[in-house]
Amino acid sequence: MLTEDDVPGDDAIFKMNPPLRSKEDRAALLEGLLDGTIDCIATDHAPHAADEKAQPMTKAPFGIVGSETAFPLLYTHFVKNGDWSLQQLVDYLTIKPAQTFDLPYGRLEEGGFADLTVINLDQETEIKAEDFASKGHNTPFIGYKVYGTPVLTLVEGEVKFKEEK
Repeated sequence: MLTEDDVPGDDAIFKMNPPLRSKEDRAALLEGLLDGTIDCIATDHAPHAADEKAQPMTKAPFGIVGSETAFPLLYTHFVKNGDWSLQQLVDYLTIKPAQTFDLPYGRLEEGGFADLTVINLDQETEIKAEDFASKGHNTPFIGYKVYGTPVLTLVEGEVKFKEEK
């Protein structure tokens, strides 16, 4: 979604690893996903304190909050725009990483891990720092309008997150 052209000057909130690249690099990554060269999507969830990211770009640590924003951002920008199917996105984030690393996750089956997230695909939400469960709030996506936010998360069959309404 973002490229190096989106970085406003010396704003370290955009400093991540790997760093943002050109539009051509972004297009090549997306092509690699679609043609199978790239197996999966992962995030480097790297929360930092506000004062750390307030430093100049050369001194601030690498990383942004990723796990709380990945699905809504990807769903909104690629599935809702018709570039990918919902199944492709689910595969990229769950099934393919599990297969790549030979892990017993990424599928629902009897006797398997009951790790799952229920997502509301229809409700538009604004990404707000105060809504993060993470201790860090460092993301360049604050203010973005997205769809596909979690309403319930189970880990090994136990409710770990439930949307309050």
